[in-house]
Amino acid sequence: MRMDGIRIILMNITELARRLRVSPTVLFDLLPKMGFDIGKRAIKVDPRTAQRIIREWKIKIAELQRQQEIEKRMAEKEERRQKQTEAIHLPPVIAVRDFAVKLNLPVTAIIKELMTQGVLATVNEMIDFETASIIAQDLGFQTVAEDHAPSVEKELEQARAAKPSLPEINANDPVRPPVVVVMGHIDHGKTKLLDAIRKTQVVEQEHGGITQHIGAYQITVNNRKITFIDTPGHEAFMSMRARGARVADIAILVVAADDGVKPQTLETIQIIRGAELPMIVAINKIDKPEANIDKTKSQLADHNVIGEQWGGAVPMVPISAKEGKGIKELLEVILLVADVNPDRLRAAAEGTAHAAVIESRVDKREGVVATVLVQQGTLKRNDPLSVGGVGYGHVRILRDEHGRPIEEATPSTPARVLGFKVAPAVGDIVDAVESEEMVRKTAASGNRSQQLLNALSRVNVRPEDDSKKHRIPLIIKADVLGSLEAVLSELQKIEHPEVGVTVIHKGLGAISDADVARAVDTNAILLGFNVMTLPTAANFAHEKNVDMRSFTVIYHLLDSIKQDLEKILTPEIRKIPLGRIQVVRIFSAAGRMTTAGTRVLEGRMLPKDVVDVERASVAIGRATVVEIRSGKETVNKVESGQECGMRLNSRDPIKENDVLVPFREEKITRTLEG
Repeated sequence: MRMDGIRIILMNITELARRLRVSPTVLFDLLPKMGFDIGKRAIKVDPRTAQRIIREWKIKIAELQRQQEIEKRMAEKEERRQKQTEAIHLPPVIAVRDFAVKLNLPVTAIIKELMTQGVLATVNEMIDFETASIIAQDLGFQTVAEDHAPSVEKELEQARAAKPSLPEINANDPVRPPVVVVMGHIDHGKTKLLDAIRKTQVVEQEHGGITQHIGAYQITVNNRKITFIDTPGHEAFMSMRARGARVADIAILVVAADDGVKPQTLETIQIIRGAELPMIVAINKIDKPEANIDKTKSQLADHNVIGEQWGGAVPMVPISAKEGKGIKELLEVILLVADVNPDRLRAAAEGTAHAAVIESRVDKREGVVATVLVQQGTLKRNDPLSVGGVGYGHVRILRDEHGRPIEEATPSTPARVLGFKVAPAVGDIVDAVESEEMVRKTAASGNRSQQLLNALSRVNVRPEDDSKKHRIPLIIKADVLGSLEAVLSELQKIEHPEVGVTVIHKGLGAISDADVARAVDTNAILLGFNVMTLPTAANFAHEKNVDMRSFTVIYHLLDSIKQDLEKILTPEIRKIPLGRIQVVRIFSAAGRMTTAGTRVLEGRMLPKDVVDVERASVAIGRATVVEIRSGKETVNKVESGQECGMRLNSRDPIKENDVLVPFREEKITRTLEG
């Protein structure tokens, strides 16, 4: 073919089809759909048209394939919907593999569908019910939630029925130090008691101070050790008991002498009895004028907690954690109770270790850090670690409660462990094994599901402090359940008597329009952790002015929320005295105006200063300086040692020898720690 004297080489249709890897018949069928009308009988096309076809082929084919895939999925979805006779029951959390089995679909199809929702999950990852329900509905299935609501009675029943995961106690095993848990009403002084015990120990041993606070620590009394578990509340303790771990040997019930028995005190008594622990009652706050020890004992007796002094079996020790009174006597009673129950305290130090997780967190510098309490055997550096037969890493670093490196930890010894690949849940039983080959590589989804469910169920507002706090509502979306668990666990640790957070919704996957709509309805902050935001959701959030934040580092998320909480805190008003001026003589007093002769004892005075009026060192009112005169002249300032006349505006009468204290007020920004 020639055009204007230039020879143009045409391309055969068969060659074009070969390059595009399709048959000529398919090519002829698709070209009109792509906008190329070359005719059904064409044999050749010009080079420009051929290049355009080659360039646009992949784009157009991808669009066609995508449309065909959508049509196919819609057809499959409709087919499943018509075939389904009853809803699929899903637990609160479920492994991707088990989810695929419930839907009778290939696990790859589930993973692919999760990816469309912004959830990058492997076959062993856990997803929550809401995410699973959304995925199931997109695939044409109807779902309902299984009832897994935890209760105090149910957990106590599990605690009594659970078989300990530790070897049976041998009568020939040596006696280990007792492990004590301190429990009681929210403001009756649990933390102050633990702090008082710590301070007593520091003084006795003349340490430079305990450098790090962990969830359990040991002290020495009369050359004998006692281990204390510093738990944040009942739930962690109950969780440990429910999993069959012999964690605590003795329980101290703290009851304030000025407040008496409260509903949470009764709940604590129920928990201690359910766990079958020896009980010691510490009657705290005896230093307060309104303290009534006998009334407190009487209230306890009404609930069958009768002290030894009244013929019962429960030791009761009056203490003041604030002033350190009775602490020594309480420690001696703990040792006495331990001596009465020696068989509870036997454990062999030989063999591989079994330990209970007291605390678990992710540190931005050290990675996963867990505080464990060794219950049997000896935990050593480099020991492979297993939870429920699943490999969780190995002991890379072992530290004591002071943060000092140690080589091993024996029964009843608390230790901080670094080396976990993933964070264990509080209450998990960690086993040291002889080799990593002895542990399974995949988790038993049921056990892990229950662990995650327990962790997630503990996140929202604690019942004892939900009345007076100003709370920020939060909606949280994370990439995987492990990330969500970590975020919620860290948020739970933010504690302050005046402010807090409420997680009103939590889930996995990309931030969607539904999440934004929920944030609009609840005025919540929408937090995304390692997830994307759908474009329509981003536009919706911008339109509705929703506070939406994305994070890839957990501590950046926490710092952001802490800053919001600190903004809510009412600033502290600090009064700074600027001087002291004595009233020497009253010249006149008419209505609210007083003219007086004064002497500046210290500092200075300016016109328009607001002053406190003190009489016999007691503030009796407030006045404003209207004018200052030195001789016959009005002056703008008088300083220490000078005498002057003043006109003062005061509601209360000012008398000779009163002292005027000018001041200024500063607003001090408060922090959650302050």
